[in-house]
Amino acid sequence: MFDKLGVLEEKFEDLNMRVSDPEIISDQSTWQKLMKEVSDLEPIVSKYREYKQTKEDIEAAKEILETSSDEEFRELAKMELSEKEADMENIQSELKILMLPKDPNDDKNVIVEIRGGAGGDEAALFAGVLFRMYSMYASARRWKVELLSSNETGIGGYKEVVFMINGKGAYSRLKFESGVHRVQRVPDTESSGRIHTSTATVAVLPEVEDVEVELNMNDVRVDVFRSSGNGGQSVNTTDSAVRLTHAPTGIVISMQDEKSQLKNKEKAFKILRAKLYDIELEKSQKAMAQERKSQVGTGDRSERIRTYNYPQGRVSDHRINMTLYKLEQFVNGDMDEMIDALITTDQTDKMQSI
Repeated sequence: MFDKLGVLEEKFEDLNMRVSDPEIISDQSTWQKLMKEVSDLEPIVSKYREYKQTKEDIEAAKEILETSSDEEFRELAKMELSEKEADMENIQSELKILMLPKDPNDDKNVIVEIRGGAGGDEAALFAGVLFRMYSMYASARRWKVELLSSNETGIGGYKEVVFMINGKGAYSRLKFESGVHRVQRVPDTESSGRIHTSTATVAVLPEVEDVEVELNMNDVRVDVFRSSGNGGQSVNTTDSAVRLTHAPTGIVISMQDEKSQLKNKEKAFKILRAKLYDIELEKSQKAMAQERKSQVGTGDRSERIRTYNYPQGRVSDHRINMTLYKLEQFVNGDMDEMIDALITTDQTDKMQSI
């Protein structure tokens, strides 16, 4: 591992020289590509340099203990050695994590699809709670949320809502949210105080470029029709809505939120490409998860992953047996503690399989 780290440090230094070259700076496309490489390598090289410095400090402290007869000096060296050896353990663990193969999708924007599941109106309301939760989480990280399509119930819920989150690292933070989310609470309409259980399904798809998905246009039927519901006169009186049907998979995407047929078509194809990419991603994730018996990132979109229990004020993630008694904060976007734990578990699984 350390031989490879030395090579990466040399590459990092070379890249830093190249991005300062006026000729390369004048070619913005090349410069941006090189700057991304610099950005990707910086945390690894920084941690490797910290490792080398700590190693030198340990050797210096050991030398003092071997050669010095000054008791006060030796005592200081013992303390230094103890601290630096503890630091070294942490640094080596962090280096192993940094050296894990990077998920190529981690830096991408995401398309999130939430569907109300079992539970009727309560499920639709819960889908609305989840939409708000992810929107607030994104807002706290200064990511942009763009609504792509929605099917509202009229009581504040959603049968389905699809939205995009634009922000660096969005997929890396949200990729473990895919699955079935369950809510247990007493509905406002329940006079006897009986707890109801409802579900909503979340799918988190990385945004993909056209070149990343092979899409045969002969496989896609495009239908246009008049929009229904809110949206103003022009939406309801022109054939602005678009429906795509992908014959090989049976995927159907309907889009009518925009006044422009062209914009609706563009958004629909964006979602279709993401769904087709996700099918292949799910296959590869399942294969990898079986190999390393992963607790998270199994690729199973039908897996029940989390329960939100309102009477007890708790949220429990079943994949990592983690329960937080701060449900209100969690659904208001305070999700980092659980997301960090999921990422750590995934990294531990990967390290054990190396």
